[in-house]
Amino acid sequence: MPTTRFQIGDTVMGRWPGSNLYYEVKVLSYDNKTRLYTVIYKDGTELELKESDITSLTIFKQGVSRSRSRSRSRSPGRPRRSRSRSPARTSRQSSSRTTDVRKEKLKEALEVRLTPVPVTHENNSNSKHEKKEENNTANTASTITEEKTETESENQAGGRYNLRRRKDQGDGKTIELEQKTEAETLPQTKPPTASAIKTTDLEFGGRVGVFFLMFLLPVAVLALLILCGQKDASLQSFPLELPALQSLWDCQVFGIVLLWLLFQAVLSLLPVGKLVEGMPLKNGKTLKYRINGFYALLLTAVAVGVAMYQEVDLSYIHVHFLQFYTSALLIVTLLSIYLFIRSCWASEDELAPGGNSGYIIYDFFMGRELNPRIKNFDIKFFCEMRPGLMGWVLINFAMLQAEMKHQNLENPSPAMLLVNIFQLLWVVDGFWHEEKLLTMMDIVYDGFGFMLTFGDLAFVPFTFTCQAYYLVSHPNELSAFWIITLITMNGVGYYIFRKANSQKFAFRKNPSDPAVSHLKTIPTATGESLIVSGLWGWVRHPNYLGDIIMGLAWSLPCGFNHLIPYFYLIYLITLLVHRNARDERQCRKKYGSAWDEYCKAVPYRIFPGIY
Repeated sequence: MPTTRFQIGDTVMGRWPGSNLYYEVKVLSYDNKTRLYTVIYKDGTELELKESDITSLTIFKQGVSRSRSRSRSRSPGRPRRSRSRSPARTSRQSSSRTTDVRKEKLKEALEVRLTPVPVTHENNSNSKHEKKEENNTANTASTITEEKTETESENQAGGRYNLRRRKDQGDGKTIELEQKTEAETLPQTKPPTASAIKTTDLEFGGRVGVFFLMFLLPVAVLALLILCGQKDASLQSFPLELPALQSLWDCQVFGIVLLWLLFQAVLSLLPVGKLVEGMPLKNGKTLKYRINGFYALLLTAVAVGVAMYQEVDLSYIHVHFLQFYTSALLIVTLLSIYLFIRSCWASEDELAPGGNSGYIIYDFFMGRELNPRIKNFDIKFFCEMRPGLMGWVLINFAMLQAEMKHQNLENPSPAMLLVNIFQLLWVVDGFWHEEKLLTMMDIVYDGFGFMLTFGDLAFVPFTFTCQAYYLVSHPNELSAFWIITLITMNGVGYYIFRKANSQKFAFRKNPSDPAVSHLKTIPTATGESLIVSGLWGWVRHPNYLGDIIMGLAWSLPCGFNHLIPYFYLIYLITLLVHRNARDERQCRKKYGSAWDEYCKAVPYRIFPGIY
């Protein structure tokens, strides 16, 4: 391995592409193949530079000092045609015609490409690119405006500058790049900075839509749980009257939910597991996260085993299931209020790009602060998986015990066992790959408000368990044929889901990886490629297909008497089809004709031969 002039972590001076401007940057990595250094600016902008465009701070300062000395040592009688200029200075032309020519050349020279983090869209490309144009005028500030347009691919590493900005959405955002005027002699070393951008593209129907969602979602989940617990779980039997208050609230249950959250919070703070850095924020900083979810899952299993040994009746959860839900809903509301109030004192760099509209209801729902933390405790990262997914497994196990008690069974039914095992496998897989959560939209883009809080603490643990809850009151016998069929179906779905996701992450990280280098691709004008072979050549979203197959395997053990157990499957298909539509629009805008070629090569989106 050849030695490099600069080492990872060095602070150096990097030249801005196409100009003589130098800024202080930090070296992140070096690519032996392309011979390019990846550097990061203080606002989180990443840039790939050649070694000739990088110099050490010491040499740079010495050069500036020599330039000053030469300028001062000039003889007063010596005629000068132009002033001595620093690398950041703009030139002054004597004629308007020459000035126009220089402006056009400078405009062409300052074109670079922006690449946001590959988490905004669900596609199989290895990177995301945007076009960045810089228009300079003499003695004025220049503005760099991000545009999602197609750019020509540059094939030679020596002439390629890949500017990657670790943000999910770049439309309409500007970064001001200040230049030195001719009267100044020292080059500017402060990198461009980004201020908080107001959210103008409102989702979910805007202010009116999110207002109704905040009320409809909790009510819909409550209705689902009531129907699952009834003997007649048909939609026609939905009660028109509200249940009694005592069936919805219990102080002891509320205390148990609080203790559960506290227990999981303590486990998340244990000094076990690796400490990793998240994606760079817009101020250039990175947050550290403790990845110990799998260990926390094991310790939770031990705690449940101890409770069983102490003869704790977990079927208590089934009896008070509605009360557990309303307790979680109250905690969600209180936490959302706290998060919104604390966001009023958050700095601009700490605000989420998707929840800074200025409308109280909308920002309360979407979340204003991107990464709310209490010292080193990251509230959003904790809530994303720990209490909800752990609760999902615990509730399923409690329903298994409740079924044995209510149906007078010595052993759980095959249907209940399959539901528990299938969903436990999914949760274990999630915690085993917990680190990949740091690149998802929820972490890097979405603020933490009512939407994510409700989804993490209420929706996931109380709707994803509806099959197990349903089977307690509606037992369903399975033949050996159905048992083998369901096991096979879940296995196939899991294989497709995990294989597709692993290929996608490996390709994004390194397209030359032997695990994915054999895959056929279509190059795009942005310099990235789209996979058109293997699972990704079968359908455009094989990971969605695998997830849906698993969802079907989770629902079929409940039989065909009622629609309620298939709520999760219906919700999942609706969610993924909607997400696919959003992704299609963004990719067509981004890749242009290359996306049309890709769609011809891979005509089906999720379901082969159907959709």
